Amino acid sequence: MYSGILFGLITMTSWGIWIIFGNGASQSIDPRTAAAITYLVAGLLALGSIVVSDASIAVTARGGLLASAAGSFAGIGHIGFSQASTTLVSTLGAMYFVVAAVLGIVVLGDEVTITRFAGIAFACLSIVLLTR
Repeated sequence: MYSGILFGLITMTSWGIWIIFGNGASQSIDPRTAAAITYLVAGLLALGSIVVSDASIAVTARGGLLASAAGSFAGIGHIGFSQASTTLVSTLGAMYFVVAAVLGIVVLGDEVTITRFAGIAFACLSIVLLTR
């Protein structure tokens, strides 16, 4: 099996399970505390992977700032699970790639093709269908 597919399936499954546990945690304790614990554990796993791999520990100012911003937005997204139905929030949250695709086109100058446009349109249609 192509490794991209294997790791994609692992990621899909992990994030699906994470949503359920994150929702349960946010209903059992303060959502901000749940988010802090969630990302503390994730951070420890990430640090562990650095230790057991050949990953560089060098951090540039730009790289550190961008990684910090990414973590901030991930934490904000996690808190959303405590504010509404997990089914609705997770469905909309899973469409993050639409935001990335649109930003890629608008900010980074990626080419607009009919295929990309159709993909974004179908993703938006899926949101409508899944949230009804």
